[in-house]
Amino acid sequence: MGHYIQGDVVIAPVAFDKRSGAKTRPAVVVASGPTNEVYLCPVSSKPPKDAPGVPISLDDFSEGGLDLFGVSYVLTSRVMVIRSGEIIGKRGRLAGDSINTIMIRVPQTQIPDIDGVKGTKRPRSLR
Repeated sequence: MGHYIQGDVVIAPVAFDKRSGAKTRPAVVVASGPTNEVYLCPVSSKPPKDAPGVPISLDDFSEGGLDLFGVSYVLTSRVMVIRSGEIIGKRGRLAGDSINTIMIRVPQTQIPDIDGVKGTKRPRSLR
């Protein structure tokens, strides 16, 4: 079981809706809970039609990356919670500006209040 922090890009089982089963896909960690839960936003190669998404490319990574042939999209309105042990592996880490852009678009109510600060490391404008 690993420790994951905001901005890590991981491979994990992700369900886009309640009707379909989980698929193994990339996701961005938006928060970690005190009891091994990890809050993720899935990454899709297709732009979302029904909700906001943040485009990312290889230039947005400070380390590692994904096998991206173009732009992918972080689906910021679809925050899901899994146990850290369910994460298959870490693929990289996003740069600070990219993390801030994502965190501004994640609904504040979807991220836990950990140590009195929403989302652990939200940009100061959202605290």
